[in-house]
Amino acid sequence: MRSGIDILVGTPGRIKDHLQNGKLDLTKVKHVVLDEVDQMLDMGFAEQVEDILRDAYKKDSEDNPQTLLFSATCPHWVYDVAKKYMKSRYEQIDLIGKRTQKAATTVEHLAIECHWSQRAAVIGDVIQVYSGSHGRTIVFCETKKEANELALNASIKQDCQSLHGDIPQKQREITLKGFRNGSFKVLVATNVAARGLDIPEVDLVVQSSPPK
Repeated sequence: MRSGIDILVGTPGRIKDHLQNGKLDLTKVKHVVLDEVDQMLDMGFAEQVEDILRDAYKKDSEDNPQTLLFSATCPHWVYDVAKKYMKSRYEQIDLIGKRTQKAATTVEHLAIECHWSQRAAVIGDVIQVYSGSHGRTIVFCETKKEANELALNASIKQDCQSLHGDIPQKQREITLKGFRNGSFKVLVATNVAARGLDIPEVDLVVQSSPPK
Protein backbone atom coordinates (compact mmCIF):
# COMPACT_ATOMS: atom_id res chain seq x y z
CA MET A 1 0.00 0.00 0.00
CA ARG A 2 2.89 2.36 0.72
CA SER A 3 4.15 2.16 -2.88
CA GLY A 4 0.66 2.73 -4.31
CA ILE A 5 -2.06 0.29 -5.41
CA ASP A 6 -4.96 0.35 -7.88
CA ILE A 7 -7.50 -1.75 -5.97
CA LEU A 8 -7.96 -2.36 -2.26
CA VAL A 9 -10.27 -5.13 -1.01
CA GLY A 10 -10.91 -5.21 2.72
CA THR A 11 -13.27 -5.52 5.65
CA PRO A 12 -14.49 -2.24 7.21
CA GLY A 13 -12.62 -2.83 10.47
CA ARG A 14 -9.26 -3.52 8.82
CA ILE A 15 -9.55 -0.58 6.40
CA LYS A 16 -10.45 1.71 9.30
CA ASP A 17 -7.35 0.51 11.22
CA HIS A 18 -5.08 1.46 8.31
CA LEU A 19 -6.77 4.85 7.97
CA GLN A 20 -6.31 5.61 11.67
CA ASN A 21 -2.66 4.50 11.50
CA GLY A 22 -2.01 6.84 8.57
CA LYS A 23 -1.16 3.98 6.20
CA LEU A 24 -4.03 4.65 3.82
CA ASP A 25 -5.21 7.76 1.95
CA LEU A 26 -8.67 7.53 0.39
CA THR A 27 -9.01 11.16 -0.71
CA LYS A 28 -8.34 10.27 -4.36
CA VAL A 29 -10.60 7.20 -4.54
CA LYS A 30 -12.53 7.04 -7.84
CA HIS A 31 -14.75 3.98 -7.26
CA VAL A 32 -16.31 2.53 -4.11
CA VAL A 33 -17.90 -0.95 -4.09
CA LEU A 34 -19.90 -2.35 -1.17
CA ASP A 35 -20.53 -6.06 -1.54
CA GLU A 36 -23.43 -7.77 0.29
CA VAL A 37 -24.61 -4.27 1.16
CA ASP A 38 -27.73 -5.39 3.07
CA GLN A 39 -25.61 -7.54 5.39
CA MET A 40 -22.88 -4.90 5.74
CA LEU A 41 -25.32 -2.19 6.78
CA ASP A 42 -27.53 -4.50 8.87
CA MET A 43 -24.72 -6.05 10.94
CA GLY A 44 -23.60 -2.78 12.51
CA PHE A 45 -21.00 -1.92 9.88
CA ALA A 46 -22.90 1.19 8.70
CA GLU A 47 -21.06 3.45 11.16
CA GLN A 48 -17.66 2.05 10.17
CA VAL A 49 -18.46 2.40 6.47
CA GLU A 50 -19.49 6.04 7.00
CA ASP A 51 -16.26 6.74 8.92
CA ILE A 52 -14.24 5.25 6.05
CA LEU A 53 -16.07 7.13 3.31
CA ARG A 54 -16.20 10.50 5.09
CA ASP A 55 -12.86 11.63 3.61
CA ALA A 56 -13.75 10.57 0.06
CA TYR A 57 -17.27 12.06 -0.12
CA LYS A 58 -18.14 15.75 -0.09
CA LYS A 59 -21.78 16.83 0.26
CA ASP A 60 -23.47 17.42 -3.12
CA SER A 61 -20.14 17.24 -4.99
CA GLU A 62 -20.08 16.00 -8.59
CA ASP A 63 -16.52 14.73 -8.01
CA ASN A 64 -17.55 12.09 -5.47
CA PRO A 65 -16.47 8.51 -6.28
CA GLN A 66 -18.66 6.30 -8.44
CA THR A 67 -20.52 4.11 -5.95
CA LEU A 68 -21.58 0.52 -6.69
CA LEU A 69 -23.70 -1.46 -4.24
CA PHE A 70 -24.18 -5.21 -4.73
CA SER A 71 -26.64 -7.38 -2.85
CA ALA A 72 -28.76 -10.51 -3.29
CA THR A 73 -31.60 -8.83 -1.40
CA CYS A 74 -32.41 -5.12 -1.30
CA PRO A 75 -34.96 -4.16 1.35
CA HIS A 76 -36.32 -0.59 1.13
CA TRP A 77 -34.08 0.62 3.97
CA VAL A 78 -31.02 -0.31 1.91
CA TYR A 79 -32.04 2.29 -0.68
CA ASP A 80 -32.61 4.89 2.04
CA VAL A 81 -29.07 4.40 3.37
CA ALA A 82 -27.65 4.14 -0.14
CA LYS A 83 -28.91 7.61 -1.06
CA LYS A 84 -26.28 9.07 1.29
CA TYR A 85 -23.54 7.78 -1.01
CA MET A 86 -25.25 7.68 -4.40
CA LYS A 87 -25.74 10.57 -6.79
CA SER A 88 -29.36 11.71 -7.13
CA ARG A 89 -29.64 10.14 -10.58
CA TYR A 90 -28.42 6.69 -9.54
CA GLU A 91 -29.49 3.62 -11.52
CA GLN A 92 -30.97 0.45 -10.08
CA ILE A 93 -30.13 -2.75 -11.96
CA ASP A 94 -32.39 -5.65 -11.00
CA LEU A 95 -31.30 -9.10 -12.20
CA ILE A 96 -34.11 -10.88 -10.31
CA GLY A 97 -37.24 -9.00 -11.38
CA LYS A 98 -40.50 -10.41 -10.03
CA ARG A 99 -38.98 -13.86 -9.48
CA THR A 100 -38.13 -13.19 -5.83
CA GLN A 101 -39.81 -16.40 -4.64
CA LYS A 102 -38.92 -18.57 -7.62
CA ALA A 103 -36.81 -21.64 -6.89
CA ALA A 104 -35.04 -23.82 -9.43
CA THR A 105 -37.55 -26.16 -11.09
CA THR A 106 -35.07 -29.04 -10.75
CA VAL A 107 -35.13 -28.83 -6.94
CA GLU A 108 -37.69 -30.75 -4.89
CA HIS A 109 -38.88 -29.12 -1.65
CA LEU A 110 -40.06 -31.06 1.39
CA ALA A 111 -41.32 -29.86 4.78
CA ILE A 112 -41.13 -32.50 7.51
CA GLU A 113 -42.91 -31.97 10.81
CA CYS A 114 -41.29 -33.58 13.83
CA HIS A 115 -40.71 -32.97 17.54
CA TRP A 116 -37.40 -31.23 18.35
CA SER A 117 -36.21 -34.28 20.29
CA GLN A 118 -36.52 -36.43 17.15
CA ARG A 119 -34.95 -33.90 14.80
CA ALA A 120 -31.43 -35.41 14.70
CA ALA A 121 -32.79 -38.90 13.98
CA VAL A 122 -35.10 -37.62 11.23
CA ILE A 123 -32.30 -35.57 9.63
CA GLY A 124 -30.08 -38.69 9.71
CA ASP A 125 -32.81 -40.69 7.92
CA VAL A 126 -33.42 -37.94 5.35
CA ILE A 127 -29.70 -37.76 4.54
CA GLN A 128 -29.59 -41.54 4.14
CA VAL A 129 -32.58 -41.57 1.77
CA TYR A 130 -31.89 -38.47 -0.34
CA SER A 131 -28.10 -38.31 -0.31
CA GLY A 132 -26.95 -41.83 0.56
CA SER A 133 -23.38 -42.67 1.40
CA HIS A 134 -21.89 -40.99 -1.68
CA GLY A 135 -23.84 -37.73 -1.99
CA ARG A 136 -23.03 -34.43 -0.31
CA THR A 137 -25.31 -32.68 2.20
CA ILE A 138 -25.33 -29.26 3.89
CA VAL A 139 -27.39 -28.94 7.07
CA PHE A 140 -28.12 -25.41 8.33
CA CYS A 141 -28.65 -24.82 12.05
CA GLU A 142 -29.71 -21.69 13.94
CA THR A 143 -26.91 -21.73 16.55
CA LYS A 144 -23.25 -22.76 16.88
CA LYS A 145 -24.16 -25.06 19.79
CA GLU A 146 -26.81 -26.82 17.69
CA ALA A 147 -24.34 -27.21 14.80
CA ASN A 148 -21.70 -28.79 17.08
CA GLU A 149 -24.21 -31.17 18.70
CA LEU A 150 -25.72 -32.29 15.40
CA ALA A 151 -22.30 -32.85 13.80
CA LEU A 152 -21.42 -35.23 16.67
CA ASN A 153 -24.81 -36.98 16.75
CA ALA A 154 -24.72 -40.72 16.04
CA SER A 155 -27.89 -40.45 13.93
CA ILE A 156 -25.80 -39.09 11.05
CA LYS A 157 -23.96 -42.12 9.72
CA GLN A 158 -21.77 -40.28 7.18
CA ASP A 159 -18.53 -38.44 7.98
CA CYS A 160 -19.56 -35.02 9.25
CA GLN A 161 -17.94 -31.70 10.21
CA SER A 162 -19.30 -28.40 11.52
CA LEU A 163 -18.73 -24.83 10.32
CA HIS A 164 -19.60 -21.69 12.29
CA GLY A 165 -18.26 -18.35 13.53
CA ASP A 166 -16.27 -19.76 16.48
CA ILE A 167 -14.11 -21.89 14.18
CA PRO A 168 -10.86 -20.08 13.19
CA GLN A 169 -10.63 -18.92 9.56
CA LYS A 170 -7.76 -21.30 8.76
CA GLN A 171 -9.74 -24.31 10.00
CA ARG A 172 -12.84 -23.10 8.09
CA GLU A 173 -10.81 -23.11 4.87
CA ILE A 174 -9.53 -26.65 5.59
CA THR A 175 -13.11 -27.82 6.33
CA LEU A 176 -14.51 -26.29 3.13
CA LYS A 177 -11.68 -27.75 1.06
CA GLY A 178 -12.40 -31.20 2.54
CA PHE A 179 -16.12 -30.85 1.76
CA ARG A 180 -15.40 -29.72 -1.81
CA ASN A 181 -13.06 -32.61 -2.56
CA GLY A 182 -15.34 -35.17 -0.90
CA SER A 183 -13.19 -36.23 2.06
CA PHE A 184 -16.36 -35.95 4.20
CA LYS A 185 -19.97 -35.92 3.05
CA VAL A 186 -22.02 -33.84 5.52
CA LEU A 187 -21.38 -30.20 6.45
CA VAL A 188 -23.37 -28.86 9.42
CA ALA A 189 -23.24 -25.06 9.40
CA THR A 190 -24.77 -21.88 10.76
CA ASN A 191 -25.61 -19.02 8.38
CA VAL A 192 -21.86 -18.32 8.10
CA ALA A 193 -22.10 -20.70 5.11
CA ALA A 194 -25.28 -19.19 3.67
CA ARG A 195 -23.64 -16.63 1.37
CA GLY A 196 -20.65 -16.52 -0.92
CA LEU A 197 -19.87 -20.24 -1.06
CA ASP A 198 -19.67 -22.03 -4.39
CA ILE A 199 -19.83 -25.77 -3.73
CA PRO A 200 -20.89 -27.87 -6.72
CA GLU A 201 -22.62 -31.24 -6.57
CA VAL A 202 -24.54 -30.82 -3.32
CA ASP A 203 -27.39 -33.34 -3.41
CA LEU A 204 -29.31 -32.22 -0.34
CA VAL A 205 -29.73 -29.04 1.71
CA VAL A 206 -31.49 -29.36 5.09
CA GLN A 207 -32.79 -26.42 7.10
CA SER A 208 -32.96 -27.93 10.60
CA SER A 209 -35.63 -25.41 11.66
CA PRO A 210 -37.35 -22.51 9.87
CA PRO A 211 -35.04 -19.45 9.99
CA LYS A 212 -36.18 -16.82 12.49
